[in-house]
Amino acid sequence: MQIIEQFTDLTPVNIVFSILDVLLVWYVIYKLLTLIKGTKAVQLLKGIFVIIFARFATVVFGLDTLGWFLQEVIDYGFLAIIIIFTPEIRRALEQLGRGKIFQRSSGQMEDEQTRLIEAMKKSVSYMAKRRIGALISIENETGLNEYIETGIKLNAEITSELLINIFIPNTPLHDGAVIVQKDKVISAACYLPLSESTFISKELGTRHRAAVGLSEVTDAVTIVVSEETGAISLTRNGNLYRNLSIEEFETQLRKLWFGPEQDSDFASKWTWRGKKNG
Repeated sequence: MQIIEQFTDLTPVNIVFSILDVLLVWYVIYKLLTLIKGTKAVQLLKGIFVIIFARFATVVFGLDTLGWFLQEVIDYGFLAIIIIFTPEIRRALEQLGRGKIFQRSSGQMEDEQTRLIEAMKKSVSYMAKRRIGALISIENETGLNEYIETGIKLNAEITSELLINIFIPNTPLHDGAVIVQKDKVISAACYLPLSESTFISKELGTRHRAAVGLSEVTDAVTIVVSEETGAISLTRNGNLYRNLSIEEFETQLRKLWFGPEQDSDFASKWTWRGKKNG
């Protein structure tokens, strides 16, 4: 009888609300995952899944003692998580209170994007004029944590002054790459994979080869300032865009960082130009 009653409750309105309920749950989970992406909470989440999977395995194979132990870990683990991640939880609740955890207004996003582009433009222009070598990689969808771990953690707000000071010659952090996540300089003096492509011009040095190498294995945007010539270059998806003016640099950086994926004509044009100048 209960089953029959459940089916009689499946009116069109109930079906719509049930679907909406499921979609909202998935949306909340998705936003939470994007919130912790690139943080140490990701590794913790992986560990939780391993423990839960092991707990199910103990039930299947009848491992009572191990099952009891893992159940205790699960029961008290959530309390430990709350204690360990108190700062992150407090920050998330503050964002929720400001209405920023799920969305930001388009005006705020545009203002922040403009600020980031201006900081990059000002620092790159300064370094190019003085022939200060620089290598800056900007994370997109593909995580760069394995490269971040090779450098010195900063987790600082992006400013032109900070970027310029990092790459001043003979300073502790100038050798290597700066890695950017969202609006933060996460790490400096990082090691990037070098490209083995034979199409890279012999006149280009290690910075360009590292920038192309990273673009071959991730979707990161990398900025290169040549120490020898002061030339400005950009790389993404295996493409090297060379000898950009500061105006061209600003336009292309905005497209590659915040805009939609560049079309094939654009990619072909700038790849051809890079090879020609190589």
